[in-house]
Amino acid sequence: MYTDDPQEFYNNLNKELPLLGIDPGTKNIGLAISDINKTIATPLDVLKNKKYKDLVNYIKETQNNHGLSGIVIGYPINMDGTIGPKAQSSNSLADNLNKDTDLPILLWDERLSTAVVERMLISADISRNKRKKNIDKLAASYILQGFLDLASKFKDS
Repeated sequence: MYTDDPQEFYNNLNKELPLLGIDPGTKNIGLAISDINKTIATPLDVLKNKKYKDLVNYIKETQNNHGLSGIVIGYPINMDGTIGPKAQSSNSLADNLNKDTDLPILLWDERLSTAVVERMLISADISRNKRKKNIDKLAASYILQGFLDLASKFKDS
C-alpha cells in the first residue's frame, strides 16, 4: 500500500520497527533510517541511481538487518502544488516499491528539502566536497524527520 496520507500510513505501521527515508534524485538516492521509537531520523547511505534493482536489494538487506515498518519517499511537488516530472518519478518509484516490497509507503511533500539542507551545511561552513558527498542522505534524513515530527502527534491521540 502506498499513500500520501500520513495518518493512513501511520496506522499501517509496525510500531516497534524503524522507518526508511528515501530522497530520490536523478543521480543519487539518499537514504535515512529512524530509531525504533520513530522520533529521530539518522542519515544512512547514498546509492548511485543506476539500477532500480540495487535500491530494492538495499531495502531488503536493510529490512533483514534492522527490520523496517515502512518507507517515506520524498515527493517534490512544485511550489504551486502541481505534480511535475520529479514528483511523477517519485510516484513511479512508490508504485514499483509497492510491488517489490511488503512495506507501507508514504509520499511525503518535500519541497525545498535539499535547498534547506544545503543552506544548513553552508552556514556550518562545511566544504563543498563534503556537502556533495553527504547532501543526499542528509536530505533523506530531513524528509524522514518531517514525517516523524508529525507522527509524534499521532502517538498522542
